[in-house]
Amino acid sequence: MELEVPVLRAAGGFGRARRLLAAASWLPCVALGLALGSEPLLTALPAHHCRPDPALLPPTLRALSGPALLDASVPRLGPARAWSSCLLLRYPEPTPRARPNGTRSCTRGWHYALPAAGLLRSPVTQWNLVCEDGWKVPLEQTSHLLGWLLGCVILGMGCDRFGRRIVFLASLVLATGLGAGEALAASFPALLALRLLHGGALAGASLSLYVARLELCDPPHRLTFSMGASLFSVAGTLLLPGLALLAQDWRLLQGLSALATGLLLLFWGFPTLFPESPCWLLATGQLAQARKILWHFAEASGVDPENTSEDESSLAAELDMLSAGSPQPQHYWVLELWHTRITWRNGLILGFSSLVGGGIRASFLQRLVPREPAFYGPYFLGAGLEVAATIFLLLTVDRWGRRLVLLLGTLVMGLMSLLLLSGAQYLPGWTVLSLSVLGLLASQAVSTLSSLFAAEIFPTVIRGAGLGLVLGAGFLGQAATPLADMHGRRGFFLQHVVFASFAILALLCVLLLPESRGRGLPQSLQDADRLRRSPLLRGRPRQDLLPLLPPSHCRSQPLLVQEG
Repeated sequence: MELEVPVLRAAGGFGRARRLLAAASWLPCVALGLALGSEPLLTALPAHHCRPDPALLPPTLRALSGPALLDASVPRLGPARAWSSCLLLRYPEPTPRARPNGTRSCTRGWHYALPAAGLLRSPVTQWNLVCEDGWKVPLEQTSHLLGWLLGCVILGMGCDRFGRRIVFLASLVLATGLGAGEALAASFPALLALRLLHGGALAGASLSLYVARLELCDPPHRLTFSMGASLFSVAGTLLLPGLALLAQDWRLLQGLSALATGLLLLFWGFPTLFPESPCWLLATGQLAQARKILWHFAEASGVDPENTSEDESSLAAELDMLSAGSPQPQHYWVLELWHTRITWRNGLILGFSSLVGGGIRASFLQRLVPREPAFYGPYFLGAGLEVAATIFLLLTVDRWGRRLVLLLGTLVMGLMSLLLLSGAQYLPGWTVLSLSVLGLLASQAVSTLSSLFAAEIFPTVIRGAGLGLVLGAGFLGQAATPLADMHGRRGFFLQHVVFASFAILALLCVLLLPESRGRGLPQSLQDADRLRRSPLLRGRPRQDLLPLLPPSHCRSQPLLVQEG
């Protein structure tokens, strides 16, 4: 890494060109947020009941219409006397004064209270994914999350092998085509397969954009630009319900989402808006391509690439030093993590934190949904808490450090979960609501910070694959909720207990992490292994000569230097 820092400094540092590119990378997050937020709208379950079937009624009741026909056909259930969602009244053999003696399943489909989440037509209403077929909705949700998981892992490895730019453009092409295919899906199995592939393509685009943005920034600005991108993604999520009200049909909504990703290709397909990451090119030995990009950065920042000052060498001189000996391009696979001493452990801890942060969220949402059965309340509450978590991280992470804030978030998340688990039935409603909101806020902060932390401690040569594994663990945790829904939420209490226990275990594991605040990004596996655990409450990271895992061949290694 020591060799790359003078090169980046000679190219103007975090000058005008890199700042503009990092800021421009926020805009694609709006389109990606639109695509990511579509899942709750497509699977929103509207209020429904069976359509009356006059042929099943006694002859004296067949002439009824309107509310009277509904009273004679559909039973009322529960203290609220609401219409049954899945049953019709059963009558004995036709007699003049027959009375119902049981119930039966629907025969003529369902009547839905529309619009649902702003849509007059959705996959749920088009293919009647209710009652006996209600399990297909969580199956579709699981399929989409599985697509994101596979996309993070597979395309994350592609980022390290082929580059950030190539994976970003290829993912956008796939996302545009698959999004248009969803809008034309003729059956539910076709939609299921397309949602799986579409999720993978969106994951590749989001991951490659995240890594490229992070590698553009210097240490003091990494947090600001990463959290700015999160806010733009939430903006896309907030715009989606309004877009649904305008479209009113899920096919048109998916078509508009595909059009948004297609527009990204029209602009961000040009190298001037999305060049290849120079950090990745330098780390993998592709100096010819890195020279072109860094030369452009230097000129755009007002730096003469060939001018040598008394304090610093010119960009041309630094690149010539790196080119000495004609190094060949070299790529790495994520499996080489197993040969590291510390990096694999750090990645495992952050992946576990991401898993817990994604999985425990359902435990808090379960306490909120009965109090707000409508769609818009939980939807905007989730988006608002994501904004609040992002602002909290923006204000605290650079001041207190990544590890301390992650520790605090994990502590709050675990504590709120244990309190709800042990005393929810004894606490007032407002207390349960407050604990659930605070737990959701902490879980969102843990998930977001785990991603940033992982991107900073994985080396450039495998950063895409390493971050993909951590993000994939988060999506795996989120998939636990629809899996429980497929079984009628049986075992949900056990799921809550398991994730609450995991949160306590994650709290202990976070203590083993190093601090990445203010440090340059590690370039090689050796650089990443030099990251050491620093004192938790120190104001500035200091060297720790006693690593948690003692090296086999040396007693200490120098700390990473800060990028200029």
